[in-house]
Amino acid sequence: MRIIPAIDLIDGKCVRLSKGDYSTQKTYNENPLEVAKTFEDHGIQHLHLVDLDGAKSKHIVNHKVLETLASKTSLSIDFGGGLKTDEDLRIAFESGAKQVTGGSIAVKETEVFLQWIATYGTEKIILGADVKGEYIATDGWQETSDRSLFDFLDYYQSRGVQTTICTDISKDGMLAGPSFALYEKILKETELQLIASGGISQFDELPRLAEMGCEGTIIGKAIYENRISLKQLEAFILTQS
Repeated sequence: MRIIPAIDLIDGKCVRLSKGDYSTQKTYNENPLEVAKTFEDHGIQHLHLVDLDGAKSKHIVNHKVLETLASKTSLSIDFGGGLKTDEDLRIAFESGAKQVTGGSIAVKETEVFLQWIATYGTEKIILGADVKGEYIATDGWQETSDRSLFDFLDYYQSRGVQTTICTDISKDGMLAGPSFALYEKILKETELQLIASGGISQFDELPRLAEMGCEGTIIGKAIYENRISLKQLEAFILTQS
């Protein structure tokens, strides 16, 4: 199981929110490169980089930060937040993203998202399934759609999508543990590679997610609040290799 720390960006700074609420913003570091290099120094190879400004403004904003992290570290970066147009996607890949995550676009502009998959391939496009209750949330989690999670996943799986990041918004940033039951259901009812996201609070949850069959897990606030140490993650990565 891949360990994928998250860096969420507002005004180019490393921040975290609770349940996607922008009013709960807490800044952890004003230098995302410093954070990324620390991850790299502990054997981490992957990064989930979220442009929260982009998600709110509905177009890519923090691509210069992406470019800096991609050029000055060896991290494989999955980038998301505000990717709405072909131009946004072009900028993200040219700035160094190895993969991009599309959530809102997959809900609101199905044909555009399917065209992205056709153009770039399923290994470069991750389906973002951010769920509030049983329904998919969009636009930086500011809106909730009428698309149910499993209808959404089934639709895109039937069209070639291979990987999804599923975030239970009620858990995100709360340090109360992930949605094990939800992830078990996804793994049982779909054939998608699942990256679990939201609520990771302690190290013991990681082996459990790995045993369930998650392809990766995204960890945010638990790292920044020192609930899980980078040395623990380094040791876990070694056991996985």
